[in-house]
Amino acid sequence: MKYGFWNVAGYSPADAERLRRAGFSPLTAAVLCSRGHREPEEAAAFLSADAPLPDPLALLDMDKAVRRVRQALADGERMAVFGDYDVDGITATCLLSQFLRDCGADCRTYIPCRTEEGYGLNRPAIDSLAAQGVTLILTVDCGITALEEADHCRALGVDLIVTDHHECKGQLPDAVAVVDPHRPGDPYPHRSLAGVGVAFKLAAAVCGDQEAVLERFCDLVCLGTVADVMPLLGENRVFVSRGLERLNAAPCPGLAALMRECGCDRQPVTASTIGYVLAPRINAAGRMGQVELAVELFCTGSPARAAQLADGLCQLNRQRQAVEAEIYDQAVARLAGVSEPAAIVLADERWHQGVVGIVASRLAEEYRCPTFLICLDGAHGKASSRSYGGFNLFASLESLSGLLESYGGHELAAGFTIARDRIDDFRRAVTAQADDFRRSGSFRCALEIDCEVEPPLLTLPNVAALDQLEPCGAGCPRPVLLLRRLTVEQMSEVGGGRHLRLRLRRNGHCMNAIFFSTTILRAGIGVGDQVEVAFTPQINEFRGSRTVQLNVVDIRAAEAGQYVRERELYTRCRSGQLTADEAGLLLPQRPEFVAVWRYLASHSRDGGLEDDCCCMSRKISRYAGIPASFVRTKICLDVFAEQGLIDLRQTGRTVHITLTSGGRKVNLDGSRILMRLKQLKAGD
Repeated sequence: MKYGFWNVAGYSPADAERLRRAGFSPLTAAVLCSRGHREPEEAAAFLSADAPLPDPLALLDMDKAVRRVRQALADGERMAVFGDYDVDGITATCLLSQFLRDCGADCRTYIPCRTEEGYGLNRPAIDSLAAQGVTLILTVDCGITALEEADHCRALGVDLIVTDHHECKGQLPDAVAVVDPHRPGDPYPHRSLAGVGVAFKLAAAVCGDQEAVLERFCDLVCLGTVADVMPLLGENRVFVSRGLERLNAAPCPGLAALMRECGCDRQPVTASTIGYVLAPRINAAGRMGQVELAVELFCTGSPARAAQLADGLCQLNRQRQAVEAEIYDQAVARLAGVSEPAAIVLADERWHQGVVGIVASRLAEEYRCPTFLICLDGAHGKASSRSYGGFNLFASLESLSGLLESYGGHELAAGFTIARDRIDDFRRAVTAQADDFRRSGSFRCALEIDCEVEPPLLTLPNVAALDQLEPCGAGCPRPVLLLRRLTVEQMSEVGGGRHLRLRLRRNGHCMNAIFFSTTILRAGIGVGDQVEVAFTPQINEFRGSRTVQLNVVDIRAAEAGQYVRERELYTRCRSGQLTADEAGLLLPQRPEFVAVWRYLASHSRDGGLEDDCCCMSRKISRYAGIPASFVRTKICLDVFAEQGLIDLRQTGRTVHITLTSGGRKVNLDGSRILMRLKQLKAGD
């Protein structure tokens, strides 16, 4: 199990039949009903990608921004668009600067170097632009927290317009205009615009023809919106749908070259293609300190130059992957023996500022907790953080701002700078916050599943018809379905051991499945197990044959619900909070100790063994012919470790065991763990 809990939604067959009669396929109708869209008209409106766009002047301060930009255009002032180094910031920078140049403006672009300048508007950059004669700076995807920088602009006589989409602090920058849908009291109907979406709105307001600007820049708005994981609802749905049409029909030379270099030009580009293929390569430019490659890629009109730039981005991405793997290995080594931290806070001088955010995201998912990775440089450190389970990073950093030098971001991802000597204080404080949050009942680590289905529903026409839900992404994810009572017939690791391929059967139905970024060990299942599978269906084409394949999101043994209950019981056991009846349930009997020890002795390689603990308990059950119990297997291992028979470490759900008995025998009756359980069972 990758997720602790599965929340399975349901639907009324009568509601689904009503949608089916309105033209939706049976599978699509089931998904829509499970998501609460039960009436044909409402479902069609939810999926609509051609709704009218709201007036950009509805955004607070947009009128002030438009007046100042039009004045600068009329007076021939030199302007600069100041952006961010991720996909959202790059596309926003290119969109607004190209729009202004199309209007005849003398416009410069400035994106700070991630490794040297860090995020956002900064004084040296402002000084440089002012020295070049710039009298108006427009920020995109940044600036909402740049209070001191705004004052510096004013002192130099440079006007500042802020356009951003990040969370606002209590005070706004003193600028000509501050356009951000997250401003308190902003009446704009869609708060979830990306930075490029806000930049588009400014260009549309200056132009006065929103449709013309969207037609010109829909590919850039689409890329930034998807890459920044904005909900694909309402206005964003229009942006992404229009952009995908452009990418599939007539992409600009730069994007055409990048798609060709990535090998994704031979099939339709989707939002997933952007998120998993194109965006990482564009992001690599900013992460590795060469953001100018990505900017030029979007702006070049030369196919030959575009091919060179696309190749360069792919090379940078490979470098980024190597650096990421090194940082990840170093971080995991430092977390050895830590099974369920409330929060992870690690710092290191060797880490690359442009890459730690990806590693933080990966660690947050694997350890199921908010993660903060700090790149140290002398007496200070710059951090990237990623959330997990609903923990609000921005609110957390705001409450701990007294420990920080600066911070910014949003609920799910944030960054900050901190003095080296405050890191331990920050670690203690944020861990306490995360621990309180986990205990509050607000913690969410559940997998949301649309609905349970039966195998006969997974036909080629039904799966193909799920395209009715496109574009899929945040806010409108690809469907996650559930199949129960499947038997694992075959399983093998593919892709150099990085992915898991399975063959599953239920009665007369046989299905192929792929579980990406998962090994046999991490999956925690074995051949012959009866399992439940959460998956997204897809059509696999191979040598002219089209078949339905399950793209696995999570997999668990059929008794996984029992595992979750036993895991909670084991946690209470460790803290001594057991009733007498619970202690009796947890107390292993001698045959179980014998079975576990014999299994370890016969299955260890070079004296060692590692496995998912839940899976190992099932293997021991089959090996010894006794009922499987995760919690009693775990207590057997704890007792063996206490008595010096094994060395036991745990990483997540994986236990690492080394036999250390040297053939000696031990009387387990002297185990403090067992004596305490016996006392609790007796009511002492």
